[in-house]
Amino acid sequence: MNNYMHVIEFCGFSKSYKDFNLNDLNFKINSGFITGLIGPNGAGKTTLINAIMNLIPPDKGEVIVFNKSMGAWEREIKQRIGFVYDEDFYYNHLSIKEMGKIIASFYSNWNHAVFKQYLTDFKLPERKKIGNLSKGMKIKFSLAAALAHEPDLLIMDEPTSGLDPVFRRRVLSILSDYIQDGNRSVLFSTHISTDLERIADYIVYISNGQLIFSGSKEELLDEYFILKGPVASQPMKKHLIGLQQSPLGFEGLISKNIYSENSFDSQVVVEKPTLDDILVYTQGDC
Repeated sequence: MNNYMHVIEFCGFSKSYKDFNLNDLNFKINSGFITGLIGPNGAGKTTLINAIMNLIPPDKGEVIVFNKSMGAWEREIKQRIGFVYDEDFYYNHLSIKEMGKIIASFYSNWNHAVFKQYLTDFKLPERKKIGNLSKGMKIKFSLAAALAHEPDLLIMDEPTSGLDPVFRRRVLSILSDYIQDGNRSVLFSTHISTDLERIADYIVYISNGQLIFSGSKEELLDEYFILKGPVASQPMKKHLIGLQQSPLGFEGLISKNIYSENSFDSQVVVEKPTLDDILVYTQGDC
């Protein structure tokens, strides 16, 4: 096992832009697990990942990775990180093989056999030009390149958005296998919350640059109930975090601390929420 409990730590991290701020973020990402990063579009997920990769400097605070300051130990730390972004930054005129050689030159522990095996598994022909790859194929290539130097931390920013459901499930299986030795960690940012339902151990939830929740997935899901019932039995709106109504009835999210069986009539159905339910209702758009 690693000799550190937390693979990433945000310590008083703040970054201000003209129309967006990350405000005094303090949280930790546990080592040896898959952590899902969730939040609505524009919440700051990609900005947070860019901060981890030291692509944006903090105005205050710092990011600690592998118990070292990313600002002071960037080169050493990045040798141990693999990353997959939704957008590619490759040379479209090069072949997969040629691009692979360029990426390999940046990593001292690049494993060509592992890279080639993933290309075979993902059905990516080495001679094919990067510019001729579909979005899904580019993500497959990015994943192969990220795993080829056998990193201790894999960071993925919306990696499954361009993949078909079958390969998305395959990626989730790869990630689950990847952390089995307890020495590797994954930070997985996605708006496809069903993916995180399947594999995430922990969740970091941010909105408008603010930390809403950081803890185990089960803790987050256990904080709320979904209530459903006919319109006639609709509870007072003040009890609900969100509310959807139709002529047939209502559905809403309620904090487990507020809910009481005696508060609502017998026609109300109580269900456990999904991550998607929590995201939708806590944004206040219902």
